[in-house]
Amino acid sequence: MVRILKLLFALALVSPLAQADPSPVIRIGVLSHRGPEMTLSRWIPTADYLGKAIPAYRFEIVPLGFDEVEPAVAHGRVDFVLVNPAIYVNLAVRYRVSRIATMRNRVGRAERNVFGGVIFTRADETQIRTLKDLPGHSFAAVDPTSLGGFQMAWGELAAQGINPYRDFRPLYFAGTHDAVVMEVLQGKAAAGTVRTDILERMAAEGHIKLKDLRVLHPRSDPDFPIALSTPLYPEWPFSKLRSTPDPLAQQVAIALLQMPRDGAASGAGEYAGWTIPLDYQSVHRLLETLHLPPYTNLGRFTLRDAVRRYWVGLLLGGAALLVMAFLTAWVLRLNKRLKRAKARIERQQQLVLNSVGEGIYGVGLDGRTRFVNAAMERITGWRAEDLVGMEHHQVMHHTRLDGSPYAASECPVYATFRDDRPRFVDDDLFWRRDGTSFPVEYSSNPIHDEAGRTVGAVVVFRDMTERREAAEKLRRHQLELAHVARLSTLGEMASGIAHELNQPLTAITANARACVRLLETRGATQEHCSDVLDRIAAQAERAGEVIRHIRHFVRKEEPDIRPARLAGMLETVIGLVRPEAQRAGVALTLDLTPDAEWVLAQEIQIEQVIINLARNAIEAMAEIPDEQRHLTLRTRRMDTQVEIQVRDTGPGLGSDVAERIFEPFVTTKAQGMGLGLSISSGIVAAHGGQLVVDSVPGGGATFSFKLPLAGGEQLNGP
Repeated sequence: MVRILKLLFALALVSPLAQADPSPVIRIGVLSHRGPEMTLSRWIPTADYLGKAIPAYRFEIVPLGFDEVEPAVAHGRVDFVLVNPAIYVNLAVRYRVSRIATMRNRVGRAERNVFGGVIFTRADETQIRTLKDLPGHSFAAVDPTSLGGFQMAWGELAAQGINPYRDFRPLYFAGTHDAVVMEVLQGKAAAGTVRTDILERMAAEGHIKLKDLRVLHPRSDPDFPIALSTPLYPEWPFSKLRSTPDPLAQQVAIALLQMPRDGAASGAGEYAGWTIPLDYQSVHRLLETLHLPPYTNLGRFTLRDAVRRYWVGLLLGGAALLVMAFLTAWVLRLNKRLKRAKARIERQQQLVLNSVGEGIYGVGLDGRTRFVNAAMERITGWRAEDLVGMEHHQVMHHTRLDGSPYAASECPVYATFRDDRPRFVDDDLFWRRDGTSFPVEYSSNPIHDEAGRTVGAVVVFRDMTERREAAEKLRRHQLELAHVARLSTLGEMASGIAHELNQPLTAITANARACVRLLETRGATQEHCSDVLDRIAAQAERAGEVIRHIRHFVRKEEPDIRPARLAGMLETVIGLVRPEAQRAGVALTLDLTPDAEWVLAQEIQIEQVIINLARNAIEAMAEIPDEQRHLTLRTRRMDTQVEIQVRDTGPGLGSDVAERIFEPFVTTKAQGMGLGLSISSGIVAAHGGQLVVDSVPGGGATFSFKLPLAGGEQLNGP
């Protein structure tokens, strides 16, 4: 209670700031399965992370009890929901809620995107050893709609012939996982069930001791090394309401997928980031087996039901004609109910398919399409009635991007039902009805009949057009940012470059005037004039070389990586940083390996990286004596790569700074922005390498990265 009051007091302190923020508020409803206080402490950092990632909005966590989730969604009081998969399935069917990401949970030191249920009793309980010992005893669960806290355990109990509502004395629901555990430990319930990792988390928090509890019906899974009593199901999905704008949902999905696994938000939430939405068909099957929403009305009409209902009529029907009439009426009625049940199942299946944002379709062994969902119709432009019965590969998968035919024998979808193995393809091409193509990633899984025979494949695909366009837009933005950074660097170096140009121009002027005076006094010979003119030409070439380096450095680079001469790039760097090095009293050394002349690179970008590292090194040596200031540019060949090193004799970097030096806005300069090394690291990463630093405090620093060698014809030089 004290912690709740502290939390409310903190919220009251920041409320004036929140009211002053004009940004729209986006509300995230979170199932409060361990209580509102725990929910807020775990998920407010995630909301803060989303607010920083999408600064146009302000995100707010709304804790929801089990009975508060559906009203909040029905009345639009939240924009996103984070609930257990069973509640999500019901919301998806009833309110068209759609998942955009699946949580990766921390299970001990491992990361998992699945979870299960744990059925347990006290360690000193002698009357309960197996699930079959539970009937007649009291049993505590979290809530009727809690997947890990009741429904998973119900599935295991049903497999043992146990009905929790009929066989337990009594069955009651405590409301939270923590409450269930304490009910069992305090002897108020003989046994109970919670989701996996609750017992371990409570033990780590000091609330319980694991040795005081005993797990019933334990399962062993080497990939899931914590207490478990049930099969594993996919973790909680992060979902959007139907009314939530798709562009906002896309921004939130991208931010969640890019969340650092060990960041502040995931650390506070005790999870390991997010992954793409998983398949929740296993949850559908469990709910259907237990006849829980949205499968409440599904059932079987057995002969026992018929006898129980019509036993009076059967006993009184002595005449054969009456018996036949009754049986005929009964059969007709049963057939009608079965047709309605079949229609309901088909509607439910179609509703589930159409609630998914990805395209889904089924293919038979003959390669013809069997079913499609609404998302596939929307993405491809084909109507369901046009696709069903058509050969899938010839309609949507017939041609590669370069226009060459795509043989059906190479189609991964057909290969799936030929060898009965699932596949995932992250880069392929589908064709729309209007003849245009679009990039996709898809999974193909075999479909089996009741006998286990493969009868086809089901494909779930996603249109990757927007994601690739976003990646291309980001790449172009990074190029522009690098160009602006070069212009900024050149501006900072302007004083030294002006001095470098002023020297040859002054020499040209002095020599030209001397030549004029010699000619005016008639004391000049041809040899004297030639010598003066040679000096003028040399100084002009020197000035022209400086200008050439500047023009080369500031131009916008070509977007492709091509063979570049390593010595030429380093000459440009030396020409641009030499004035600054001379003013700072830094000795420059160039150490080039002779067997690595050509590399694959975007020439200007790599020059920008080396200049940035060299200037940082010059500035770092400002605090040491002049005679100790040395800057070395070194290259070394390493098999099929060339390592480029920028080494200084400055004070070096502390271990805490070295670990974060390549992050944006991290700098050791009093006036620095902290973007230079971040941009440089991004450029090197785009070349397939990694910018690293080796530094000892007081012993200087060495920044290095590797570039691939160009082909053999370039290695020999022009």
